[in-house]
Amino acid sequence: MKIAPSDASRYQIPFIALVPFLLMTFGLAWGLFALFILLPSQMVAIFGVLSGRHPLFILAVWAPAIAALITVLYYAGIAGLWHYLNRLFLWRCPPAWYAFLLVGIPLLFYSGSALKNNLFTEPFPFSSFQSLILALAVTLAIGPIEEFGWRGLALPLLQRRFAPIWAGLILGVIWGIWHLPAFLLSGTPQSAWSFPSFLVGSVAISVIVTPLFNASHGSILLPLLVHFQLNNPLWPDAQPHDTLFLWLLLLSSFGSTEKRCSVENVP
Repeated sequence: MKIAPSDASRYQIPFIALVPFLLMTFGLAWGLFALFILLPSQMVAIFGVLSGRHPLFILAVWAPAIAALITVLYYAGIAGLWHYLNRLFLWRCPPAWYAFLLVGIPLLFYSGSALKNNLFTEPFPFSSFQSLILALAVTLAIGPIEEFGWRGLALPLLQRRFAPIWAGLILGVIWGIWHLPAFLLSGTPQSAWSFPSFLVGSVAISVIVTPLFNASHGSILLPLLVHFQLNNPLWPDAQPHDTLFLWLLLLSSFGSTEKRCSVENVP
């Protein structure tokens, strides 16, 4: 689905919108996590123990999407928001990207797990088909929603000023640092992970997803599905070797050229 040039000019969001978007994204997520870090007893007494499915944790994870919706609505109005949300239905891209999505990402995790030597040592994490479906649904409804903000708004704005590779690198650093408070709180999925490895992996993912975003003319759907695949509970634990394979993939494709996303398709 393409937006006509006249519509693109009418609903185009200025680069400066990146500032309020980031302030809201960090303010909401870091503010909530700061309360649990600084006032743990009081917050637990009122809201309960924080976990990966806690409503406040989900609210923090959704901060980029909430900030993006508010930013688009403020600068482009209801009609601009409609054009922005229509990008969720952009799905066309070169077949190689679907191969990466459906085969490449699982292979990355299984290879990392084999290198970690736990590929055949861990039991299947689900006891029933119903628990598997529930886990997949929860995974889809939490982390991937971030992409409405990161790739939906921040990436096209950054590409107004920077070449795609630099936009991807900058966004990857911002994206990774945004997750930092979750690593400081027990009960969150990130509390058991290594932040430096996560940050390096976030930068690699961001650079890899940028040409996919551009090849799909600004799709929100495809980066969302990549995010889902990276969080897919079916794949084995491969940390930190999954980061190694992400960088190997990135470096192997470093010479490829991708044109930046046209602003005609990104309101």
